[in-house]
Amino acid sequence: AVLVESLLVFGVVLSVHAVVWDRFSWCALALALQAFYAQFKWDRLLRQGGAVFQFRGAANSGLLPASMVIPLLGVVMKERCRAAGIVYFERFGVVVASAGMLLALFLSVLAVGITKPVPTNTCILTGVAGSVIIYTMKHSLTVSEVIEVLEVLLIFVYLSMILLYLLPRCFTPGEALLVLGGVSFVLNQLIKRSLNVVEGRGDPIDFFLLVAVVGVVLLGLFFTVLFTFMDSGTWISSMFFHMMTAVLGLGVIMPWLYRLIQRNPLFWLLQFLFQTQTRLYLLVYWTFLAASACGVVLYQNAKRSSESKKHQASTITRKYFHFIVVATYVPGLIYDRQLLYVAAVLCLAVFIFLEYVRYFRIKPFGQTLRHLLSLFLDERDSGPLILTHIYLLLGMSLPVWLFPRSCAPKGTLPGAGALVPYSGVLAVGVGDTIASVFGSTMGEIKWPGTKKTFEGTMTAIFAQIIAVALILIFDSSVNLNSSYAWILASVSLVSLLEAYTTQIDNLLLPLYLQIMLMA
Repeated sequence: AVLVESLLVFGVVLSVHAVVWDRFSWCALALALQAFYAQFKWDRLLRQGGAVFQFRGAANSGLLPASMVIPLLGVVMKERCRAAGIVYFERFGVVVASAGMLLALFLSVLAVGITKPVPTNTCILTGVAGSVIIYTMKHSLTVSEVIEVLEVLLIFVYLSMILLYLLPRCFTPGEALLVLGGVSFVLNQLIKRSLNVVEGRGDPIDFFLLVAVVGVVLLGLFFTVLFTFMDSGTWISSMFFHMMTAVLGLGVIMPWLYRLIQRNPLFWLLQFLFQTQTRLYLLVYWTFLAASACGVVLYQNAKRSSESKKHQASTITRKYFHFIVVATYVPGLIYDRQLLYVAAVLCLAVFIFLEYVRYFRIKPFGQTLRHLLSLFLDERDSGPLILTHIYLLLGMSLPVWLFPRSCAPKGTLPGAGALVPYSGVLAVGVGDTIASVFGSTMGEIKWPGTKKTFEGTMTAIFAQIIAVALILIFDSSVNLNSSYAWILASVSLVSLLEAYTTQIDNLLLPLYLQIMLMA
């Protein structure tokens, strides 16, 4: 299964390389080769319990698929912005690709360094790949860009040491690379933009995303340190939690956002949300869907009888939430993507805050949330945090957040790139949902080495093709320019990756589909 997963990742890398064909795509190819070898060293460390931190069990390290996401995103972003003539974002794509390669190399070197005896062949391959990447960076980056890349690496190292120690068994090495690498980029961008504020420059919704992500991460770190010295389950601790949340929100996060957007954040947000009648209709519709999702949770818990406390929700029941998320995102993508962007940021902040309440058992809702959400746990929630619903939100939102709006003058990219914002809907909302439902109910022929079925994968591909046809009918901004063969190949590769990967598919699949469609 690991070999097939690696083969599929190499297929994506070679596809991007064939389209781009520059020094960075060659570096991505070298990185993929060394990550393939380093992945087996991580897998051995995880089996023997020799890894530095406690990682999530029942999964391989996922180093190769995770290592290629950030570099390939940077490479395809660079190409799209170069074609559009937007030099600033072309250079930003170069920085993203370079930093992603360095982060992946760091994890590979860490695996090689703690493996005993020292794996000579992997050391040589890692050294050669590292030399090629550093030589390319030396001739491609300016001094300020090199400093920015090193800042991201430094933030990643410190975040890894802190969060992987505080949150055992929550991530595989690959998932840690994706999540902590993304947070490192966001924190670095926020610091950089805060130090170089120019009035009227930059989109407020981008600043809103940066401040919200960094704000909730800092909030979690603060309370984690605080509650090591006091019991978080008492009423006094709970009152202190709510009070300090208000102080940090109003005293740190709000002024920080005010400095960036040069206006009152609350007034800006209210004005933004209720700017048009379409937005008002969408907000009412989304409120109804949120209430429906809460109703599903309460109904499933009501069905759980006292004699079956170990009962867990079925796969089909969990996919109800995928259906609700698709029903949420599709109207937003068609009618108002900026509103969807901001609403997804707000939803992410609320999800993470509620997870803090559940994790720290904050009164009055902490224990209730623990009881309600325990029904929907699966084998991927083996650590102290419940992250699958947050990963689902991230998988749907990342293609919207990472869409290079400045490099798409008409609000959409040409060809298959027009489907980039729909990557989460296609890969997770449609593909993963249909594969799980049909595979678990009608699947008989299993893919070698996995529990996934041939029937599930084929119906997922077919469903995504139908979804693309429906998007063409209902979204007039999408014009594929006869790139149907590339779309079919992209959907097929990602659906096969869903069958073979043991990583969090809600996070990985949309990013790979986005890379293929942007390429």
